[in-house]
Amino acid sequence: MKHKLTNVRLTFPALHTPEAVAGEGKPAFSACFLIAKTDPQIAAINATIAAVAASKWGEKKAPEMITLLTAQDKVCLHDGSLKTQYEGFDDALYISARSSTRPLVIDTDKSALVEADGRPYSGCYVHASVDVWAQDNSYGKRINAQLQGVQFLRDGDSFGGGVPASIDDFDDVSVLAESGDTAGLF
Repeated sequence: MKHKLTNVRLTFPALHTPEAVAGEGKPAFSACFLIAKTDPQIAAINATIAAVAASKWGEKKAPEMITLLTAQDKVCLHDGSLKTQYEGFDDALYISARSSTRPLVIDTDKSALVEADGRPYSGCYVHASVDVWAQDNSYGKRINAQLQGVQFLRDGDSFGGGVPASIDDFDDVSVLAESGDTAGLF
């Protein structure tokens, strides 16, 4: 079931190149999305998870399966307090999403973004599209989120590194460069 996350904080992005994650199998595109525990969209996310569970295991068994899978940390919506070693997780929930295919990655104007653009980055705010689905096979039972797309929304404090420089960080030195006065450039 497709679900749109709005104004969430991006962390651990592997949006342009698939990465291997310990215990997660083959390399994949992935991301985590931090959501404040008080954010009203948590209710909608839980409703999507409940609908997916009911579709897979039936209305009667779904609440029991959600409780069991949540206790085993096998639901895509996780409690950030379990990841206190990471900045920003303390008072948040997070959705972890993966995909074997490259997700759509776009800017605020819907133009495509590539890795060299430096956006989105860990710590910025994004909108995201995920497909929540229930797994019940030889690999176990889980409620997963498949990463479908990410739209850069706005800058935020970067986790684990800096944001690329802004054009405002530099002076216009075109006159010095044209005159050959390179001493004034340094």
